[in-house]
Amino acid sequence: MNSSNVNFSLLQSQPNIPPEFFWPENDLTPSEGDLNLPIIDMSGFLNGDEAETQRAAKAVREACMTHGTFLVINHGFKSGLAEKALHISSLFFGLPKDEKLKAYRTPGNISGYTAGHSQRFSSNLPWNETLTVAFKKGPPQVVEDFLTSKLGDRRQEIGQVFQEFSEAMNHLNLELMELLGISMGLKDRTYFRRFFEDGNAIFRCNYYPPCKQPEKALGVGPHNDPTAITVLLQDDVVGLEVFASGKWQTVRPRPGALVVNVGDTFMALSNGNYKSCFHRAVVNMEKVRRSLVYFSCPREDKLIIPPPELVEGGETSRKYPDFTWHQLQRFTQSGFRVDNTTLEKFSSWIASDSSKN
Repeated sequence: MNSSNVNFSLLQSQPNIPPEFFWPENDLTPSEGDLNLPIIDMSGFLNGDEAETQRAAKAVREACMTHGTFLVINHGFKSGLAEKALHISSLFFGLPKDEKLKAYRTPGNISGYTAGHSQRFSSNLPWNETLTVAFKKGPPQVVEDFLTSKLGDRRQEIGQVFQEFSEAMNHLNLELMELLGISMGLKDRTYFRRFFEDGNAIFRCNYYPPCKQPEKALGVGPHNDPTAITVLLQDDVVGLEVFASGKWQTVRPRPGALVVNVGDTFMALSNGNYKSCFHRAVVNMEKVRRSLVYFSCPREDKLIIPPPELVEGGETSRKYPDFTWHQLQRFTQSGFRVDNTTLEKFSSWIASDSSKN
C-alpha cells in the first residue's frame, strides 16, 4: 500500500479498516477526561504591558515544565484568517484524488500530499491525509509558489491563503519565542526570538476522515514533535490528546484559541527544563476533523546550545550534546519513527560518532 493508492473514500465504504491501520493496544488507551490547560492572553504582551507579560510568562513556565503545552488567545491574527484557512484545507482535501496527487510528496522531500504516510511505513498507518509545505520567510512566497506549481493557476487561491496563514504563524512564532525567553528569566529576553529569526518552518494541513473502527486506529500515533515549538489550529471536532499526569487527556477545541506544544528541539535548547509535549490524534466514526499546524525549526546549520544561564553547572550539566536541526531531521527521516524517546535515541546516536553531520 502506498499513498498514491490509499483512497479513504473507498475505505470508508468498507465494514472494516485494513489491518495496516491497526495500532497496538498500549497506544490506544482511552482518554481519561479533559486536560485543563492555561489560556494565555497574548494581548498584554503584544501591547507592551509588563505586568500582563509577567503574568503570561509565569503561566507559560508552569505549563512547559509540567507537560509542554498551553493555549493562546488574542494572538494577533487578522480577523477571519483562521476560518478561511480551515475552509481552504477542506477545499483541497475535497479535490478529486488525481488532482491531489499532482502535489504528491516524493520520497526524501518534506513538501507534498500524502495519504496514510504509507510511502514510509507499512504498519501502524495513521488514518489521515496531509498536505505539507516547507516554509521560509520570503520573498519568494515559497508556500504559494510550491502549491501553484503543483496544482495549477486555477487553484491559486489555495496557495495564496496558505501563504498568508504561514506568514501569520511565523510572526506569532517569533512573539512566542520572546515570551518563552521571558518565562525562563533570561537576561536577554529576545534570545530565542533572535535564535529563530533566520529559521525555517513546516506548514501542514491534517485531514482526518471518519473511521469505521476508531477504537483500533489513530489519526496520528503517540509522539513528540522533533521540531522546536508547534502552533496548532483545531477545528471544532475533538481529537487532540496529550499524555499528562500518567494518562491520556483531551485538549478540547476552544474558539479563537491556538494550541502551542513544546518540541524536542526546544526541550534541548532549554537544557531539559521545558518538557516536550507527548501527544496523539484520535479519530471518530461520524465527523471529519481538520487541523492546521506550524512547526518551527532553527536554521539547518545552527548549533542547538542552551543559553549560558540554563547551564549553571558548566558543560557537565548539559543534558544533550550539541547538534544541528539538519542532523535531527535526517535522523527522523531515515526510517526512525518519532515517539517519546526520539531525543534520547538521537543523543546517543550522535554522541556515538562525532563525525555525523
